Parts: sequence; structure tokens; C-alpha cells
Amino acid sequence: MLKPQVQRVLGMMSGTSFDGVDAAVLETDGEHIAGFGPTGFRPYSEAERAVLRAAMGCWPGEPGVEEVAELVETAHAQLMAGFEGVALAGFHGQTLAHEPGGRGTHQAGSGAVLALVSGVPVVWDFRSSDMKLGGQGAPLAPFYHFALARHIGATEPLAFLNLGGVGNLTWVDPRKATPEEEGALLALDTGPANAPLDDLCHARLGIARDEGGALAARGRPDRDVVAGFLEHPFFFRMPPKSLDRGFGNMAERVAHLSDADALATLTECAAAAVSEGVGFCPVPPARVLVCGGGRHNAHLMHAIAAHLPCLVAPVESVGLDGDMIEAQAFAFLAMRVARGLPTSCPTTTGVAAAVGGGQISAP
Repeated sequence: MLKPQVQRVLGMMSGTSFDGVDAAVLETDGEHIAGFGPTGFRPYSEAERAVLRAAMGCWPGEPGVEEVAELVETAHAQLMAGFEGVALAGFHGQTLAHEPGGRGTHQAGSGAVLALVSGVPVVWDFRSSDMKLGGQGAPLAPFYHFALARHIGATEPLAFLNLGGVGNLTWVDPRKATPEEEGALLALDTGPANAPLDDLCHARLGIARDEGGALAARGRPDRDVVAGFLEHPFFFRMPPKSLDRGFGNMAERVAHLSDADALATLTECAAAAVSEGVGFCPVPPARVLVCGGGRHNAHLMHAIAAHLPCLVAPVESVGLDGDMIEAQAFAFLAMRVARGLPTSCPTTTGVAAAVGGGQISAP
């Protein structure tokens, strides 16, 4: 177990949007943020994305999983090679399946392999311990969001919204002393965000994404589809709650619409889902700070702002890097695991008590 001193820790994240691997160095003792270090990104090629997509929903031992694990390990090892002077690394792996209350969770890729290749101790398998104690295993960034709120000097409740393939919302009361203290955090997945938009662009148009939401902005949302989407049982469950990438056959819901109208409808669904999530907050947040790739989608950001009564702004407005917060989060969590500190609690994942996740693989 590491002593409570500031270390340079590398965090890595490969999300459900399949764009690539983010990496960021964080200077931290696992409780406070002392500084931000260099960052990096290793994109997935279209061929690699096809391999990842083909294995979505698969569990260890099923066809395609071994190929994905090798791809994920190789991509991460290539990225790690560009970083020097780190004491520890946090490796999330690539989520292929996530079933809270069911078969569990599956993140492809071995931290032990990365430790061997890189020569750096690697913390990985962050979700299993939480799920064994009845938690959802997600989201895991909230403890880092608490540290960020303190770091930027927030004095009243606020929310962090990550717009990846799925949307994640963390409500934070920075007046509390620790993230596991009662009333400090509430976290939940809001619903689909970028994933249905990107999937539709890939399937119909052969492009990776609707840049800036330009095509969606020319369409008209089908309000009946949005209303039907909001009837999904997920929106009536109390938080904490989490999702995997798949959700209610989103492509089928908009199959009858033109490309522009389909994208406009999926955008409105994502924004409405965020609004539903904010409705669960103990008190309304004074502001919602947005990170993740979705903050670059101007049409999606405008739709979310139209649904909420508070300021909605990218995290860059408070001096943070919205592309790297999830990678930084796994650096922060890795340090907490190394120090034996909790990484989730009842109000973030529904776990029975505050628990530390993750295993450490030595080089």
C-alpha cells in the first residue's frame, strides 16, 4: 500500500464510442489533485473499430473476444510507451458487456500483460469488487468528479455530465469532506448519448460521426419517438443505475425517418434523457459542466441547455480538459486503489458500502 504522497499516475480509457484510447498523467495522492501532466491519444482504425463492434455483448471465451483483448492490449501498450516517469498506471480495458444483477461485467484486456510490457505497476479490473458487493459497477468517475469540484473551488452543488457513447451524470456537493460522506455524491447513467448517433452515421452514411451535429440541426425530431423512448423502464428506476452501450433498439426507433430527422430525433432523445437524470438530483445543480466527445456536438449541447434551467457549459470553461477527464479519473482511482481507499459508495453505484475496487499487477 502506497503512502499518502503525490505521485505521477497514468490513466487510460477506451470508451464505448470506439474512437480510440485516451491517456493522461495526473499528479495526485488519491485525495487531491496536485497537477495535470501530459496527455495522449491512440485512435482506432476503421478496421479495428469493426473488430470491436463485432464483439459487443460478448463474454470471455466467446468468438472474437480474444482478438479484441489482443487489440486493446496492443493499443494501450503503444500509447504507454510515450510516457515516462510514472509510478503507476490505471487501465480500464474495453467494455464489451455489462449486466448488473446478471452475468456481471466484462472489460477486455489484461492489466497484467500491460505491466509486463511497460515495466510499470498497473491497476485494473476496477468494477468487479463493487459488483460482488451488490453495486452496479458503474459509473466510476464520480470520486474523481468530487476531487475536481474541490480543485476548481466550487462552493455549491454542481453536476458533471460526461457525453460518451452513454451519458453519465454526477451530482457533487463540494462542501462535504470526502466523496464517500453521505450527501456528497449521486451518480447515474442518463441514457444513450453519442453511441446511437455515431452508429447511425456509420450504418447509413459510412462516416464516423455527424460533426458538430450539423446534419441533425437540419432535421426535425419525431416527438412521438422521443415520448416512446422516455417510456423505457430505465427512466423510472431510482439511481444509482447504469447501462451498457445497447439500449432499446435505437436504430429501429428511427428507421422510418430521413437521415437528418433521425439524427435530430436521437439528439433530442439524448437531451431528454439528461433532463430526466438531472431530475433525480437531491437539489438542482447550479451548473452542469460537460466533458466527453459529445460536448463538441453543438446541436446536442444546445438541446441539453434547452431542457435544463441552469448553466450548461463545457468543462473548458473552468480550465479543465474535457477530452481527458475519464482517463484522468482512472489515474486517480488507481492511486486510491494503491492506497487502499474506496473507489465507489452506495450513492454512486448502489454498492452496499464504500468499497475499493481494482487489482494491482506488478511488472
